[in-house]
Amino acid sequence: MSNGPGADGANFVVVANRLPVDLERMDDGTERWRHSPGGLVTALEPFLRSRHGAWVGWPGVADADVPAFSDEGMLLHPVSLSATEVRDYYEGFSNGTLWPLYHDVVVRPSFERSWWDSYVKVNQRFADACASIAADGATVWVQDYQLQLVPAMLRDQRPDLRIGFFLHIPFPPVELFMQLPWRTEIIRGLLGADLVGFHLPGGAQNFLWLARRLVGLEPTRAAVGVRTRPGLVQFGDRTVRVGAFPISIDATGLDMLSRRRDVVARARQIRADLGNPKKIMLGVDRLDYTKGIDVRLRALGELLEENRIDPADVVMVQLATPSRERVDHYRQMRGSIEGQVGRINGEFARVGHPVVHYLHQSVDREELVAFFSAADVMVVTPVRDGMNLVCKEYVASRHDLGGVLVLSEFAGAAAELTSALLVNPHDLDGVKTALLTALTMDPAEGRRRMRALRRQVLTHDVDRWARSFISALNPVDQPEVMY
Repeated sequence: MSNGPGADGANFVVVANRLPVDLERMDDGTERWRHSPGGLVTALEPFLRSRHGAWVGWPGVADADVPAFSDEGMLLHPVSLSATEVRDYYEGFSNGTLWPLYHDVVVRPSFERSWWDSYVKVNQRFADACASIAADGATVWVQDYQLQLVPAMLRDQRPDLRIGFFLHIPFPPVELFMQLPWRTEIIRGLLGADLVGFHLPGGAQNFLWLARRLVGLEPTRAAVGVRTRPGLVQFGDRTVRVGAFPISIDATGLDMLSRRRDVVARARQIRADLGNPKKIMLGVDRLDYTKGIDVRLRALGELLEENRIDPADVVMVQLATPSRERVDHYRQMRGSIEGQVGRINGEFARVGHPVVHYLHQSVDREELVAFFSAADVMVVTPVRDGMNLVCKEYVASRHDLGGVLVLSEFAGAAAELTSALLVNPHDLDGVKTALLTALTMDPAEGRRRMRALRRQVLTHDVDRWARSFISALNPVDQPEVMY
């Protein structure tokens, strides 16, 4: 339980599944911390450091009992998870139940009661940790699907706090969410926040409907019912704001990085290493069944079979970041994708000149931007994605106005990046047509499209996203959240 707010508690607290640093255990038994830069860290670190803030999260290693420590003015408060909790709360309920359910049941979710029990237990631990370090009246921002019970748990202990929650993945259609045995508990957990944020208006609308259906119609709690109006939920004596806040990236930082001489030189070297083909297609994804890597490989394979593209002219690079390697379905998916790559190269490659270069590894930020700069066509084909920041990163890296973006309609970013070639990843012929269009696009048309894309991405960056959410969470005159 909470020790209550300390006199020197943090005025601004981020609660996320992971800390902004990862604990690494070396072969010799020693441990070290490694910074894990990402869009969320980039956006929130300035707020935390300027306000003597704190970040509550798991250090990334099971059974690590690490005391809180300070990192350049920001308090990092590790939350310990046992190996069993990593299996049941994280790999189980978070990624075996919620992830597939929230991604339109691309893979069937599992509803294991023991997983749910662990999810409740771990969420309580995160809430307790936050309650113990937050100053009186502090602002707390809870992040993502792993911690959907934390807002209500935290409010039970610390009603003085201003609590926000943001979901970084899609919020599912009502019919799918209703499959979840613990659907009411999740909605009640989120209603503990003062502001609940989603990427898109559709997610906010789904949540509003569910709040009314699952909480408002509960007969045993009629006095604590819910009524909704656009952007607002009246939950008991509190008003909960609900809105859409499309997340973005550190666009200026990537733009500047792409202009560095060493990155420009590396991009040229990548093209040379690939044999200086006429066109390079690029995919950059975490290895996940939602990302549609198989879709683009099937499209490429059929275009080659139909002689609509020449394997001597076109090369595809697929960077697949390792993901959830211990989960059976992910291992099977990796084997399937690598089989597709092998078949394409087996039929169409020449000695020393594969058609598909597949890298199942992580690359650093500079190398990634060099790949973006080298690629003529960026292929982003998820079957479902909350936002997808890779497409925005590609656009931010193309200061030369080169390159064409092929983007799935089912990525949240499609609502903003309307000058991309938008495709339905379930329509293989449509994907093939878009790839051909991208490969043969007139350079002037490509520059026109890229200029429009860059205007959107550079204007609506991650700093603007964070400030808009925090402003809505702490409004001066309590306006409605519009979406």
